[in-house]
Amino acid sequence: MPKVAIVAALEREVSRLTKSSSRVEREYEGRGFVFFESNEGRDEMVVVCGGIGVEAARRAAEAVIALYGPALLQSVGFAGALDASLHVGNVFAPAVVIDARDGSRAEIEGVDRQGTLVTFMAVAGIDQKANLARAYGARAVDMEASAVAAAARAHGIRFSTTKVISDEYDFEMPGAARFIDPQGRFRTASFALFAALRPWLWRRVAQLASNSRKAARVLGQHLEHFRQELNQPPDQALGHESLKTLAPPAAARPEAPAAATSGVRAGGHE
Repeated sequence: MPKVAIVAALEREVSRLTKSSSRVEREYEGRGFVFFESNEGRDEMVVVCGGIGVEAARRAAEAVIALYGPALLQSVGFAGALDASLHVGNVFAPAVVIDARDGSRAEIEGVDRQGTLVTFMAVAGIDQKANLARAYGARAVDMEASAVAAAARAHGIRFSTTKVISDEYDFEMPGAARFIDPQGRFRTASFALFAALRPWLWRRVAQLASNSRKAARVLGQHLEHFRQELNQPPDQALGHESLKTLAPPAAARPEAPAAATSGVRAGGHE
């Protein structure tokens, strides 16, 4: 059984990790899921891309727990910045995840972790990002992590999350929310047609595509490094406790703001 199960929203977010893995289709509770099983080392990792949003993430998390029995559940993917110190391509390893639906919290151990990630139920525009930052003291927003945390908690499994910033705090998503279907899939072709007929959106759509490519590249490099650590021989590995943190080295982390906020994915995330 793998030590780590990674739950992502869309395959494009983790494509660098999945391209060298075996694609396996399995069913759980009447739904089909695609899992990516590692072909390297000691088979320490499995990835499932469950779709955008809390319900899609919950279903994927429950499926991977039931079918693979991992020791650690990771929510990995894109997030939107809620403060100006986070930029596209920054890896964000929060110490706390808050569910905006009910305020429930998941705390994550690790000396390299800092700040709060809030999970929101919809694509967050600029005004909503500002509201979330004020309400929760959060530095970033996503649409899945709290659901994965809840599944891990329900099954007594350790939870962690690492996100990469794909849109900055002042980036307004170009109408992408309506193209997420009830299963959490993003209807790319429909969105492309929608954008093509609205020239005033072209610049933002181009920026969104560029941001997503950069975020996916950085996240892929980070995950590949993590997989290499997992697949080291036991006498060379960092140890089981290292599985608690999939965090960037200190030099790679953005500086925390001097005064912390108190009181799509991502901001739009796809």
